[in-house]
Order: sequence, then C-alpha cells, then structure tokens
Amino acid sequence: MRVATSFDLTGRVAVITGANTGIGQAIAVALAEAGAAIVAVGRSSMEETKALVAAPGQRFHAIEADLGTIEPVKAIVAESIAQFGGVDILVNNAGIIRRADAIDFSEEDWDQVMDVNLKTAFFLSQAAGRHMIEKGRGKIINIASMLSFQGGIRIPSYTASKSGLAGLTRLLACEWASKGVNVNAIAPGYFVTNNTTALRDDPDRSSAILARIPAGRWGEPSELGGAVVFPSMADGWRADVEHCDVDQGSFDGCVGEELMA
Repeated sequence: MRVATSFDLTGRVAVITGANTGIGQAIAVALAEAGAAIVAVGRSSMEETKALVAAPGQRFHAIEADLGTIEPVKAIVAESIAQFGGVDILVNNAGIIRRADAIDFSEEDWDQVMDVNLKTAFFLSQAAGRHMIEKGRGKIINIASMLSFQGGIRIPSYTASKSGLAGLTRLLACEWASKGVNVNAIAPGYFVTNNTTALRDDPDRSSAILARIPAGRWGEPSELGGAVVFPSMADGWRADVEHCDVDQGSFDGCVGEELMA
C-alpha cells in the first residue's frame, strides 16, 4: 500500500465527541482533511467546527448531546448510521476536569468527571463496537492524558478517569482485535484547551510548567491531528494498544508530578 493512499480516509465516517472546541475540533478538521465525513458530538454550538470541516469539502453532521449520561450513546450511533451509512472511526475525546485537594474532593465532582471521561466513553465504544464488529472493521481512538501514567495534584477524578481510559483501551484492544476493530489511545500533555485555562491563567504555575517542558511552550490542538489520523488509517494499519504521547517532550521525567495538575 502506498503511503499517500494509506492516509486517505475517503468514504469513512468519523464520530468525534467534544468536537465543538479545542482538541476535539482539531481532530475533526484533521480527519476531514484526510477525507472522512464528520459527525461532531457535543453540548454547544458546532457552527465553527462545521465551517472548518466544510473548508476541505467534507460532509458534516452535528449531534447535540449531554455526555454526562449514557442515555444518548445508542442514539448517537444510530443517527450517524442513518446520516452517513455507518461508523468507521470513533474518537472518545469529550472530557471535563474538577480541581480540589483530594482531602476535600466531593462525591459530586468525582461522579461528574468519571461519568463523562470514562463511563460514557465505554458505553459509546460498546454501542459503536457492536456496529463495527458486525461489519468486521473499525477504529476507536481514546483521548487519554499524560496523567494516565503520571500522578498529578488536585485532580483525583481526572487522573483516575484517564488512567481508567488507558486500561479500558488495553482491554477493548485485546477483546476486539480479532474481530477487526483496532483500539488505541492518544495521551496529550499540556495543550491550550478549556481544561488548562486555570493553569495558563496562573503566572506562577504556567511559568513553572513551561520551564520544565523541553519545547518551552503549550501545545496547540492542531498538533494532535496527525496522531489521530494515523491510527484511523483504513485497512492497512493493524496496530492495537498504542498510547501515543503528544507532549512537547515532557513525558520522559521532564515534568515532575508536583506540576501535573
């Protein structure tokens, strides 16, 4: 298979959660540029994402859904199939974060983060996975975090959810590889997103983080595009359980756990 054609996703349908801003939006654009039709799922307006996806001329459909509950997951898959004829790629990107010392962390904040970041990701994978297994092929990419592997401070439910998502990736890869469904994860480091606003707005925290990232800067969401297109490649790539770190060089002990929050 030629390299140029192996990255061609023409005719594929990609469902991306949390696609209205940031990393999810950048992933939607990258997959559209590779040729995929885009189903963007989120709670707020998708007009900006729609315009960006339309630029390379790809089909686009938005689904408004509250991913704090698993209630819409079956409908998301069904609507995607009805709109474009199938689901070939699922990107579980939607995620939220709550910050407090572990000693004071509330049950409500714990449950809200776990529901969006882990529970819904699993049940949406399950719903899409049934469809993918039936047709004998599919790609699932989970957006984990560097905190899937490092500790962090003041974000216990976020660290737990992203660690769980990394483990879930391994389990689904083991169960579904023989059925033609490849499951992988991307682990971003520090990126310019809504979830890092509090850190970037704190001069002391931001300076300390940047000083210990070899690239010396926050990542831009657009830098994740290729990392997601690669495991979405059609029939020529069969890797499973790859955790691709996109972190401006910070994973190899360069950012201490005391800063990972």
